[in-house]
Amino acid sequence: MRFRRRLVPLGERRTWIRAVLLVVAVGFLAVVPASADDGVWNRFRGPNGSGVSDAKTVPVRWTEKDYNWKIPLPGPGHSSPVVWENRVFVTCGDPRTALRVLLCVDAATGRTLWKHEEPSRTYSQHRDNSYATATPAVDAGGVVIAWSTPEAVMLMALDLEGRELWRRNLGPLVSLQGSGSSPILYQDLAVLVNDQEDMERSPGRRPNGPNPAGRSFVIAVDRKTGATRWQTEIKTFLQGYSTPCVYEAEGGRAELVFSTTAHGILAVDPATGKRNWEFGQPFLDRAVVSPVVAPGLVIAGHGAGIRGLRVIAVRPGSAEKAVAPALAYEVATAVPMVPTPLVKDGRLFLWCDDGVVSCLRAATGETVWRARVSGEYYASPVWVDGRLYNVSKKGEAIVVSAGDKFEVLHRIPLGEPSYATPAVAGGVMYLRTSAHLFSLGGPR
Repeated sequence: MRFRRRLVPLGERRTWIRAVLLVVAVGFLAVVPASADDGVWNRFRGPNGSGVSDAKTVPVRWTEKDYNWKIPLPGPGHSSPVVWENRVFVTCGDPRTALRVLLCVDAATGRTLWKHEEPSRTYSQHRDNSYATATPAVDAGGVVIAWSTPEAVMLMALDLEGRELWRRNLGPLVSLQGSGSSPILYQDLAVLVNDQEDMERSPGRRPNGPNPAGRSFVIAVDRKTGATRWQTEIKTFLQGYSTPCVYEAEGGRAELVFSTTAHGILAVDPATGKRNWEFGQPFLDRAVVSPVVAPGLVIAGHGAGIRGLRVIAVRPGSAEKAVAPALAYEVATAVPMVPTPLVKDGRLFLWCDDGVVSCLRAATGETVWRARVSGEYYASPVWVDGRLYNVSKKGEAIVVSAGDKFEVLHRIPLGEPSYATPAVAGGVMYLRTSAHLFSLGGPR
């Protein structure tokens, strides 16, 4: 049989080419972390959890009249906003009823596009926790969120229009302080660390009655269906709250990197969940700060109460080459318990809960400067155009120079408490307080 060649009109060819390029681009975004100036801030602390943005249009100082918009939220929460192109997503939790809300707003106007409500129930957790602490993860396929009650750790996905795609009940939560670990999206996987408490070994365990141990594991599910692709069991000790990142090993091989109290730092193969290496020096207290990467290093830490105790920098190992991970250096002075470290331009920044900020050489841990900015912090810093931005628990935004010389550039009151890390996408910064969501900056 012979086929006749059909001449395709120019307009149709252009449409076809655009469609092919779109498919290629979406596939590329699934593999390569997006830069933070293309309208994407896709997880806690943005692409790969780095907290780094390429934006040039976020102001150093501002007043109330400089916001693009400011909208009330349907409830408080400690989760950070995430952004996908023209949509901003944020979760809220009613402290009286534990009703959970996922809100989607238009990035340009702040207009509510849709909201998803999830009934729940109240339960005991840390006084500084909330019913909306885990930050969502988002990509072209939609948004993934994690909710928890003592009866169920729930992982679920909705599309960008708010239609539910799937949900997974991962079993009960054993915890003294509630949950807080955020999901991430990597290639065609949704990944969550389900780290739980061993109540017998917990310093806050109940003196009378049963003290059960939870079941801890890392799970990766199919991004489209929610079906389990792999599940890796991890030890249960003191519950941690960190969110994983991706480390690119030699030859471009990717590893998912986790920090937990029981394991210290653990790296697994994202395709199978198989352990690649583990820094076999368990943390003595809770792993709350999330791991970050620097050239040839993975950096993580632990702490207790309201104080960080230690930050470590580890040279990754290699199962293929039978190379064990090794400690490059550790920092035990002025380290954070909750705010996650930040690495940029060869510098490691540590922003402590009590307002002490340090700049170190990322390769060696050598101190460049250390100073106090005042205030108490649960939010983590973000880097924008040579500056660090963070928000205190009382709701004061602090802008600090991110160079070799310490300088507070400005302080801006937001008027309300805030535990949420800023998000930056499309040149715009999004700030979340207990009651409002703000949009600041961007091209004029």
